[in-house]
Amino acid sequence: MTYDILLKNGRIVDGTGAPWFRGMIGISDGRIETISRNTPVRESAAQTIDLDGLMVAPGFIDLHSHSDLRLFSEPELLPKTMQGVTTEILGQDGFSMAPIYRDGGQQEWEDHLSGLDGRPEREWTWGSLTAYFDAIEANGVAPNVATLVGHGTVRYNVMGMDLRSPTEAELQEMADLVTEALEDGAVGFSTGLDYMPQVTADTHELQTLAGRLSEYGRPFVAHIRNQSEDIWNALDEFVDIGFEEDIPLHLSHFKLMYAPQHGKTDRAIGLLETARDRGVDITADQYPYTAGSTMLAASLPPWARSDGPEETLNHLRSNRRKIQDHLENEIRDWSDIVITSVASETNERYVGMAMDDIADERVGTPAEAVVDLLLEEQLEVERICYFVDEEDVKEILQYKHASVATDALLGGKPHPRTYGTYPRVLGTYARDQNLFSFEEAIRMMTSLPARIVGFEQKGVIREGMDADLVVFDPQHVGTPATYEEPRQFPWGMPHVLINGTFVVRDSEHTGATPGTVIRQ
Repeated sequence: MTYDILLKNGRIVDGTGAPWFRGMIGISDGRIETISRNTPVRESAAQTIDLDGLMVAPGFIDLHSHSDLRLFSEPELLPKTMQGVTTEILGQDGFSMAPIYRDGGQQEWEDHLSGLDGRPEREWTWGSLTAYFDAIEANGVAPNVATLVGHGTVRYNVMGMDLRSPTEAELQEMADLVTEALEDGAVGFSTGLDYMPQVTADTHELQTLAGRLSEYGRPFVAHIRNQSEDIWNALDEFVDIGFEEDIPLHLSHFKLMYAPQHGKTDRAIGLLETARDRGVDITADQYPYTAGSTMLAASLPPWARSDGPEETLNHLRSNRRKIQDHLENEIRDWSDIVITSVASETNERYVGMAMDDIADERVGTPAEAVVDLLLEEQLEVERICYFVDEEDVKEILQYKHASVATDALLGGKPHPRTYGTYPRVLGTYARDQNLFSFEEAIRMMTSLPARIVGFEQKGVIREGMDADLVVFDPQHVGTPATYEEPRQFPWGMPHVLINGTFVVRDSEHTGATPGTVIRQ
């Protein structure tokens, strides 16, 4: 038989956690046609690659991506595909890019989320989720993509940015939008309870919307209400919804924030295990770093964001003192907040600087600097914040029901996780610190996330599966990306294939965009 691609002399890590074995993989028409174990290769191929003992694994599935709009202007998504990401799950933290039916909603929604996703050049032609998927396919994209339907998105469609509970009629309208998106192919429903407009949602609202998943068996994915001093109540609320609605749960970026909670990972994992004992199918994901990243405007009080981006800017002008008081009460350490992206060249010098240093340069307080920066950049500012303990990171990484995800923002001078998440797990934690085997590391990047979102053709190297594959050198894989210099591609990851096409070949991106939209 003649294959499109033949990968021979590789150490195959199949994604299940089983030990690697030596063999070859034949690929045709975007699928794995054959796997041969120590069998002499008699077949021919249009391309034959001798891996010379390198490891080959299923492509990595990023369970927490924020590439929702940037994929239109940067379809190759180099920071992701160069580190082996072959499938991305969009629509995180309650923010999906569809459905958007509200009059003028597309521009306002983009402005609201500009601190997460920027304002990339593209024409917003869609309203429904189906039309969004069609736009992605028409544009082309390197990795495969799927999306959750966002709580904030459906709430915005019905209620705008109102800081109130919905009426029962409004709640049913929101729930119907969730169902519509699930029918259109969303892989689940997400919320982010730190963020506007869903920050004021009560448990009844959450449960009503998440309950629409029960017919579909798809997960409720949550950035829970609190990840620091009140994490225990927040986890209880989340687990109770899963139990009462009999739906799968997935905990986004599992972490314990700030010093009072550090060292309590055993308790948090125990809570998840107790939930599983109750019959709740709960899983989690984590990025392997001690800092997080989000939009700077997330630090503002909810009332300042309750009437949309234009009114937020008006509040920043007319209620400066009140907002500054809120920031000064809420922010624990200004040196822990570092600006990673701005929209203008004028303020580009602040990228990579901590807020206290920016304040010194501007001759004011850090709270004043936040207000001014958000005004000058029309809210389009991203930041990182240090709040997690490294020992907790390592303990969660070793939790068998936790997967790996990037939670990556792509603008400016981003968090190093944007470029380094997967090679860091393989190089730093599997090889150098020996926290787990390569086989276990690959399992939590591939078959576990595939199971979580219900992908039947991805996550495992088997005949008939999609040919999403990553080749890496176990001796050299790693990341040079740092907080100071994050835009650096990984070491030791020479080849990445998506749907049987080389996206990375000999450590160089090919420019190919073979990704497809996964409509569940």
